[in-house]
Amino acid sequence: MPIIPQQPHGALRSYGRIKARPIKARQAELLETVGPTVEIPEGPFDPRALKADAREIWLEIGFGGGEHMAGQADRDPGVLIIGVEPFLNGVASAVRHVDDLKLTNVRIHQGDAREVAGRLPDGCLDRVFIMFPDPWPKSRHHKRRIVQPEFLVELARLLRPGGSLRFATDWAEYADWTLARVRASGLFTAPVGKAAEHTTPPGDHITTRYEEKKLGDCVPVFLDFVRL
Repeated sequence: MPIIPQQPHGALRSYGRIKARPIKARQAELLETVGPTVEIPEGPFDPRALKADAREIWLEIGFGGGEHMAGQADRDPGVLIIGVEPFLNGVASAVRHVDDLKLTNVRIHQGDAREVAGRLPDGCLDRVFIMFPDPWPKSRHHKRRIVQPEFLVELARLLRPGGSLRFATDWAEYADWTLARVRASGLFTAPVGKAAEHTTPPGDHITTRYEEKKLGDCVPVFLDFVRL
């Protein structure tokens, strides 16, 4: 797998570091052996070609350690999930989950989700997850958040009409930020009321160890949007 994440020309990074502690020996081995079998192609590609019998195509942006992605894929083998994550340690963890669960319906890319999005065709996705992204809490860093008006336009291009976008965060201001920008886009139906009113995990949610650490400033907020 590529070590250096690619990002759109001139785009600000929406993530921080790409590697931390040394990767465990087994995970390093799996990156070399399993990793190439779950890579997405270079250049423009149709995700349907990756798994011809997939009922739906889902995209998870910033999958962290891969627990949510792998859990969803294990629960529904009929979908193909494309996961994008810039953090090499997270990719190594995700590949381990793929191997442990013997998943054949996951494809992984280490890098910037915006770069991958630009290579996908219109209306190819049925569902997108943005689960607990980097909140960039300081005001001067808000421009680095993944949820920006221009990226919402791109997600709307990729999602079929009626496709869904789930955003989750444990930062209250980021929840408000996202809800306001999605509503302003006019591209999705949005939950009614305030963001803080949507703290009940959806029935198909898979809780991860990151979520359980409670690193944010509020209980998790779950916002489900539908592409118009």
